Amino acid sequence: MEIAKPGASPEEMHQVCHEVAERSARILGEFAQRHIANSVSAAVSDELGIAKAYMDLYARMLANPMAMAGASTSMVLDYLQLWQSSWLKMFGVESKPVAQPARSDPRFKDDDWNSNFLFDFVKQSYLIASRHIQHAVASVDGLPEESQKKVAFFTRQYVDALAPSNFALTNPQVVRETLASGGQNLLRGLNNLLGDIEKGEGQLRISMTDERHFQLGRNVASTPGKVVFQTDLMQLIQYLPTTAEVYRRPLVIIPPWINKYYILDLRPTNSFIKWAVEQGHTVFVVSWVNPDARLAQKGFDDYLLEGALAALEAAQRATGEQKINVIGYCLGGTLLGCTLSHLAAIGDARIGCSTFFVSLLDFSTPGELGVFIDEQQVQSLEKKMNQRGYLEGSEMASTFNILRANDLVWSFVINNYLLGKDPFPFDLLYWNSDSTRMPAKMHSFYLRNMYMKNLLGVPGGITLAGQPVDLSKVKVPAYFISTAEDHIAPWKTTYLGAKYLGGPLRFVLGGSGHIAGIVNPPAAKKYHYWTNEATPDSPDSWFEGATQHPGSWWPDWQAWIDARNGGEKVPARVPGDHGLKVLEDAPGSYALLRLGAKKAVS
Repeated sequence: MEIAKPGASPEEMHQVCHEVAERSARILGEFAQRHIANSVSAAVSDELGIAKAYMDLYARMLANPMAMAGASTSMVLDYLQLWQSSWLKMFGVESKPVAQPARSDPRFKDDDWNSNFLFDFVKQSYLIASRHIQHAVASVDGLPEESQKKVAFFTRQYVDALAPSNFALTNPQVVRETLASGGQNLLRGLNNLLGDIEKGEGQLRISMTDERHFQLGRNVASTPGKVVFQTDLMQLIQYLPTTAEVYRRPLVIIPPWINKYYILDLRPTNSFIKWAVEQGHTVFVVSWVNPDARLAQKGFDDYLLEGALAALEAAQRATGEQKINVIGYCLGGTLLGCTLSHLAAIGDARIGCSTFFVSLLDFSTPGELGVFIDEQQVQSLEKKMNQRGYLEGSEMASTFNILRANDLVWSFVINNYLLGKDPFPFDLLYWNSDSTRMPAKMHSFYLRNMYMKNLLGVPGGITLAGQPVDLSKVKVPAYFISTAEDHIAPWKTTYLGAKYLGGPLRFVLGGSGHIAGIVNPPAAKKYHYWTNEATPDSPDSWFEGATQHPGSWWPDWQAWIDARNGGEKVPARVPGDHGLKVLEDAPGSYALLRLGAKKAVS
């Protein structure tokens, strides 16, 4: 729907408002009908356990009224100090702020948050309240650990949602835009909101990027390659060489099936796949299917047999080589650990060396994701999955987005709905919006046996494809790269999991987080990484003895794998020239299936 341009006549503005009102009534009415019953049901059943957690909190608070009184007094004193500071500032007297946002907090970067008396007062009032509320719930003694985690997480979500930057009247940038455009930004914003509800088929799916600007195989996932093998669960892509000679051992990459593989091939300047090809590797990557109800009974065993093992066997056939190097990313690394254990159990020595990107083998401290994983929530999730046969991709994406709500939710609320702007075309966010489903059987097994029971690191704790998993029997050299700010696979937990393996280990800690810390090409000259030739028992001891290096960890990995590959090279391999035929061009039909896709620009 087209919004009136600045300077439109009153009649044109009236017509636009009338059309927006009609559209709003229809879409929001359907939205309300769809969600009221579900919301009431969820509130009654308390699927997330939030009510119980806060009841535990209130009970402990009431048991210690002196602590509550102390917290309240401290907050009142800060507000009195703010009043005094604000009065001085209003009369031109320089005064030190009572509360300041963190330097990394983008919500208060606008100059008016500091220079304008009113907005500065609103900002500091919010920061004081936010600080005291979160401190009050964090300092309650005797709260069960599970309740403590939920209270801390959802209290942070609450105070983040109430930030003055999220409201039109208390965001200086929105106020300026509203006055300048005569309120058309709010009309455009409402139009964007309605469009997101329509796009989500009744769910609010906030647009993070303009998806029309991207097309797989053209400006993302564009490294030349061919699909040379497929099963019900995956396609295997072999990339065209760019060097005359290549390492004898091929390299197989197993990405997570929570998202699609092309996070490692976004664009030529930051593509790990392209870079690895340029280093002389014959690169294969698994492209997982986006499953529907037909694959509901595919389990973790199937991902092992029809995914990882099938990919390794296909790479052997495509190259004629017996030894293979393999990389696992995130959940793909968890599967890699299981695969290595399976091969060790049957005496199969085909793997030369293994690499784990931000991968959990130990789930004792899974970070904030653990807030969403307990018996009550898993039972509720299983009920939904069993009805459909899969976990809907948008539900998984929403969970990950809420872990970084200020960056992945509220910033887009401000840009899209309050400022009325279209989201900026950004390849990483295009990938992030490319949701993938999870088969019901596999996901239930994964949550219960790994996240809830933490059995992967227990010898014989789980059995896959008829073989008990024992990571200590894995003697293959392993390279572990984790990242310091990872909110999905906390690095100290990945370190504990790396220690389960029984072979030579190199652990490296990169800067930034789960994605940016991995997709960090050397040419960008960003971040840093730490290395330590020793691997003591505790991650803290490892870090105390670690050395920091500038830039990307990619060259460190290349040096490590080069030493294990040896100097022997062979003529470059072209897809289809050996044991497998070309099925189609990369990125392949499995990757091209995009849930709720819009047509890309030509």
